[in-house]
Amino acid sequence: MPGETDLQTLLATMAPRLHDALLAFVTIAPGKPEPASLKPVLRFDEAEGVTLILPRNQALECGLEPVFACKMITLEIHSALEAVGFLGALLPPLAAAGIGVNTVSAYFHDHLFVPADRADEAMAILHAIAAKARGGPD
Repeated sequence: MPGETDLQTLLATMAPRLHDALLAFVTIAPGKPEPASLKPVLRFDEAEGVTLILPRNQALECGLEPVFACKMITLEIHSALEAVGFLGALLPPLAAAGIGVNTVSAYFHDHLFVPADRADEAMAILHAIAAKARGGPD
């Protein structure tokens, strides 16, 4: 099932959705076991260790050191993995506002992980980008 590739359509019809959960990033050193109780949003193997994005309280309960307390924003449009420029159009306005963003592109959607205390501001910026792409006011 192919996703959308047209940049104008992606920008005009994206619907950012802010998730409630307070998340964090953790790492587990190579060879160390992952606590079985963890329910990560993302798991990624790197040479230096396993990166997990998971609810911050889960990390603390398992004795892991959480960093980057964040909220996840899902861009509710099925963007094609080969789409060009979508994140490139979204990230500069967020950066201009001083909002750090970690992105994950999954099969159906792109997800932005933003500082928890800046999530509402990030949402306002994303809504303004979509409104402008639809020809509305910023």
